[in-house]
Amino acid sequence: MLRVINISEGTSVDGPGLRTSIYFAGCSHHCEGCHNPQSWSPEAGQDMTEDEILAKIAYNDFPVTFTGGDPFFHAEAVAHLAKRIKDEQHRNIWCFTGYRWEQLTKEERFRPLLEQIDVLVDGPFILKERNTQLRFRGSDNQRIINVQESLRQGRMVDITSQY
Repeated sequence: MLRVINISEGTSVDGPGLRTSIYFAGCSHHCEGCHNPQSWSPEAGQDMTEDEILAKIAYNDFPVTFTGGDPFFHAEAVAHLAKRIKDEQHRNIWCFTGYRWEQLTKEERFRPLLEQIDVLVDGPFILKERNTQLRFRGSDNQRIINVQESLRQGRMVDITSQY
């Protein structure tokens, strides 16, 4: 079971094109000015099975975005879902997190989820760096990272300038 606050079908704000965005419950970052503070509680939303989530993704036939909350709050469970999305539906996955790339790559518990993600938008939202002109980011400190290329090269591949 995964704790889901919402599944947004056909959104264009959480990555390029129309996407199915899954908003997971739970976040320990508690960023000042967060646009979704109701997602901080791990008890928010409702329990959903992987099969229920996969059915919504298949029905919409869009690439997928993980957001929240913070998908890395429940990294192991979200990694299992992500692997199924990749193996069974072959979809592109973007992921938003308040963690920095440098933090995620230092902790082995995050590696299985990173291995399934195509693009990561990293870093906490910082209210004093808020910028409404950015695509797919809320503040200037956040980066857009090509995860698979980063893992291959053993260094972060920042693709923020492409967006």
